[in-house]
This record gives sequence, C-alpha cells and structure tokens, in this order.
Amino acid sequence: MTPNPLEELTVEQLRARTSMKWRARPPDVLPLWVAEMDVKLAPTVADALHRAVDIGDTGYPYGTAFAEAVSEFASRRWQWHTVEVDHTAIVPDVMLGVVEMLRLVTERGNTVVVNSPVYPPFYAFVSHDGRRVIEAPLGWDGRIDLGVLEETFARARAAAGPSGGVAYLLCNPHNPTGSVHTRDELSGVADRARRFGVRVVSDEIHGPLVLPGARFTPYLSVPGAEDALALTSATKAWNLCGVKAALAIAGPEAVGDLRRMPEEVSHGPSHLGAIAHAAAFRSADDWLDALLRGLDANRTLLDELVAELLPGVSYQRPQGTYLAWLDCRDLGFGEQAAEGPAVVSDLSGPARFFLDQARVALTSGHAFGSGGAGHVRVNFATSQAILREALSRMGQALQHRGPGC
Repeated sequence: MTPNPLEELTVEQLRARTSMKWRARPPDVLPLWVAEMDVKLAPTVADALHRAVDIGDTGYPYGTAFAEAVSEFASRRWQWHTVEVDHTAIVPDVMLGVVEMLRLVTERGNTVVVNSPVYPPFYAFVSHDGRRVIEAPLGWDGRIDLGVLEETFARARAAAGPSGGVAYLLCNPHNPTGSVHTRDELSGVADRARRFGVRVVSDEIHGPLVLPGARFTPYLSVPGAEDALALTSATKAWNLCGVKAALAIAGPEAVGDLRRMPEEVSHGPSHLGAIAHAAAFRSADDWLDALLRGLDANRTLLDELVAELLPGVSYQRPQGTYLAWLDCRDLGFGEQAAEGPAVVSDLSGPARFFLDQARVALTSGHAFGSGGAGHVRVNFATSQAILREALSRMGQALQHRGPGC
C-alpha cells in the first residue's frame, strides 16, 4: 500500500521550502493557511517532470494529453463518461480560466452570483474584470440554499433585463465549508439557472478531494447543465500550485462559446504544468487514494482536537477538500466582513489572535464575504504531529486570553 504522503516530511524539511506557505510567516509560525499541502510530489508526476527536464522539453504547450487524462480520470473515478476532448481548452490556471469563461457569457457591468462565504479570489478576480458580484448566502449548514439562490437569480435577472448577462460562479466542492454538493442539489441549481437564463461556471478544482462518506458530482454531468462551463486542475489534489495549468470543459450547448476564447489564452499555461497535470490525472490514483486516507484520518483527529482544546469553537465536518471552517464567533472577537475584495493574507479577528498569541497562521474568515466574519479556515493537509502542535498552541492561547483581548 502506498504510504501516507502527509507523513513523509519533517518540519525541518518543510521549512527548507521557498514557496508561500512556509516562507510568508516568521520561522516560529506553524502555517495552516494557504492551500498548499505538506507532501512530496506523487512519484509518477515527479518522473514525468524529470523526463521532460532531462530532454529539455520546456517549450510551449501542445496537444491534448491533459484533456485525455482528465477524460479518463472522470470516467474511472466519477463514472462521467462524456468528457469530449474537443469540448475542452487548456487555460493558465483555474481562476484565470474562470475570468475567461465569464468573459464568454457576460459583459462588463453584468452580474455574477456567488455563494458566500466563498473563496476570496471569486470576489477579487470577478470585480477586477468589471463584473458585479452579488451574494446568495449559504444556509446555516454551509450548503447551497436553493430558495435563496432562486431569489437571487430572480433579482439579478430583473436588474439585468431580458437580454442582460447573468452568471453563477459555482464552487464545487465548496471552499471554505468543505461541502460536497449532491446530485439533487446540483439538479436544483441547473433547473433554476435554466428558468432564469443564468449561465453557470463551475470551479471544480477540489473535485478529486472528496473524503469517505460523500461523492463528487461534476456539474456538467447533471441534466440541465448542458449550457454550462467547468474548470478542473490537478493543482489542489496533487499539490501542483507552482506548476500551473487547468482545463476548461464545455457542456454540449456551450461548445460554441468555448471556441470563441482567444487562442492566446492557451499559450499561458506552463508546458511542464500540462505534463505534470496529465501525469497526475492519468497515473497517480494510488498516491491520491493514500492522500485521501491520510486526510480522512486528519479530519477525525481535527474533530477530536477542536472538541478537546478549543472550547467555544465549533465547525461542521468537511466532506471534501482539506480545509476546515471553524466558527469562532462565540469567542467574541467582534470581526467585521471585508469591504471589497480581500486577499488570503489579510488578517482580522480570530486569525489575527491565533497568529499573534499562538503562532499559528490560519486564513481569516472575513475575506470570504458575508458569513465569513468570526471564522477561520484551517488547512489540515499536514502531518498529525504538526496538526496536534498547532491546535495545542491555539488551545493554550485561548486559556491565557485576558479580558479585552
């Protein structure tokens, strides 16, 4: 059996890294914030990159190997057998792909609906490209509230008029709550999007990271989603943030839209990125399965540590991703939601407290839009030793917290 990738590296080895997670904070800080995993590369991915480097294969990306690998993976893992290679396009990464997909179905000044709290770049990238973000807040359970979504679609459509563009940027699975949308929920989304003339763009970067007890449903596999667009990548599941590439996939009624994407967009991905991502989707299932077992064990450990060490903090067990959404509102930090787009390094409320007092870096909930204030997002894709130490530090900081802090 493939060993747990999360238990292969020591803190000393991790601190030798030069990427954001381990270098953006001082050396005494344990980083459980930005979405990098504390793992080595999957061996088949490392081999593919080594082969390319050895022969100097570092030119411009070309061919359909990435799309073919995604199609095979989707059929093998999700029983989604209709990913047509000629209905895809390579893009630089998921968020730049989101921007390009939204440009195909909306104009500047049009509305894009998101489910708050949600990944902060949804706000930043969309608003910086001249679209107006409006929120359809998640329900109390951290899931899509179809009633709220319908009301929001209706308001957006009324404001846009019959010919104005309205899009819905779906996070599937959802970041930060870790909710994995069910087929019934996504069918409800598709029904409402059709009725109100809303075009759906689904960010499915965490799709391979669904933990035991849940099942991933690609949005384009749901009846009614034929005019939608989706994006996927190996970035999160195989820790390839620094080797960028992503794949845009069109539903059968959106193929014409995807073909309008400027050709130069496909020149942006890294050729090494495309090689690495193709190798991940095609040949790294065993490594992914070992990772998922490790994440499931860490999820259970986190359940225990939060209950034992963080009185006043609650959270709903994530079904997917390696992110946990901790509700710290009862701790009384009085945090307010961010005004305008925020970045993941912005800190406020409990995240600021845990960094200053516990030397643990978390992602501040206020950056995730309405409903995020008073929360922190924890990246639990690390070793159990680091996870225990971080939660212990946080618990001790709460014990010593003085009045007015």
